Amino acid sequence: MANTACFIIVSRNDIPIYEAEVGSAPKEEAAHQHQFILHAALDIVQDLAWTTSAMFLKAVERFNDLVVSVYVTAGHTRLMLLHDSRNEDGIKSFFQEVHELYIKILLNPLYLSGSRITSSHFDTKVRALARKYL
Repeated sequence: MANTACFIIVSRNDIPIYEAEVGSAPKEEAAHQHQFILHAALDIVQDLAWTTSAMFLKAVERFNDLVVSVYVTAGHTRLMLLHDSRNEDGIKSFFQEVHELYIKILLNPLYLSGSRITSSHFDTKVRALARKYL
């Protein structure tokens, strides 16, 4: 697993609907820095999403030794991962499986699209996938 990994899902309206530190537990200041780096990369992702048909945008931004990798769904929801790993295939597999979990959340009639994902089952699955692939 990567030493540092922060994962967020951002809705098409630029609202974070899920956030998780999936690497080793950072200090509180580092956690805020991770969120800032990911949110700063949203503009780059917005530009790239319209220039390619690929869902997995790979590394879109670098900050020191950290890399921001992004996966954009067909509905323009962004799955963003800040990491220090070089395992591109594992990151792509992580995104694909989390995307499947996200689709299952969307199919739930009790879930309001664009609202925060508060399911403990979803959180547990995302963390398990992070341990498996990152």
